[in-house]
Amino acid sequence: MDESKRSAVKFLEKEIKTYLALSLFLSKKGVEEHVRVGDSKILINPTFYKERMKEAKKIVTELRKSR
Repeated sequence: MDESKRSAVKFLEKEIKTYLALSLFLSKKGVEEHVRVGDSKILINPTFYKERMKEAKKIVTELRKSR
């Protein structure tokens, strides 16, 4: 794995930890919040971060497999 892919994996692993922490925090507090993303407003809740974690893990796996 070249340096750019290694850096991307490192970054995504940190993001996964952040998403996990946010998901756990929001689920314990029962928080659901509407936030503006671009032109639309979306609901932020624990599921949102769990989905981001899945996406990030998938990308990490793909980066590690590619040479």
